[in-house]
Amino acid sequence: MSAFWSGFFTSLSLILAIGAQNAFVLKQGIKKEHVFAVCLICALGDALLIFAGVFGFAKVLQKFEFFKQVAIYGGFIFLFVYSLKSLYGAFKNPKSLLPSAQYESKFSKIVLLTLAFTWLNPHVYLDTMLLIGSISTKFGDENIIFGIGASLASIFFFFSLGYGARVLAPVFAKEFSWKILEIFVGIIMLLIAFSLLFTKV
Repeated sequence: MSAFWSGFFTSLSLILAIGAQNAFVLKQGIKKEHVFAVCLICALGDALLIFAGVFGFAKVLQKFEFFKQVAIYGGFIFLFVYSLKSLYGAFKNPKSLLPSAQYESKFSKIVLLTLAFTWLNPHVYLDTMLLIGSISTKFGDENIIFGIGASLASIFFFFSLGYGARVLAPVFAKEFSWKILEIFVGIIMLLIAFSLLFTKV
């Protein structure tokens, strides 16, 4: 298999699992709320981290324990608070769950949330910089091509998830369905938040 397709499928296999970032993109896609910006930020964030790994930046970052600790505990606090917000919204604030323009969040708020999901989760660094960066070394001079393939996989995945999710919009037109989604997102965020405390990034 060529370096390009190896990078593409390696990256795709790593981001297919439901995580905090994916759950957020899914939710935004169903709400049809600033989907392009959310997908673009996630894809570009992955691409930056992938090429940082390909160019060996991960080895430098590993030497600074302080940055790893900030990433772990910062990510835990953010995901823990967001999970509580989702669970609270599922039971106490059903109106905000209706996919209506009346309740559309501000663009700046969504951008900040997307950046937080992209950069405050140490697992993102583990999958992109460390793992993909390490695998890219097998391809020698073609490691850049491997990185391009991995980056395009992220673009393909996030835009497919974000825009594909809108086919579920009719299902989530009901308040009960939105409650289930919020509970699902809340639980996912909570599990990932506590998993960060045991991470070995």
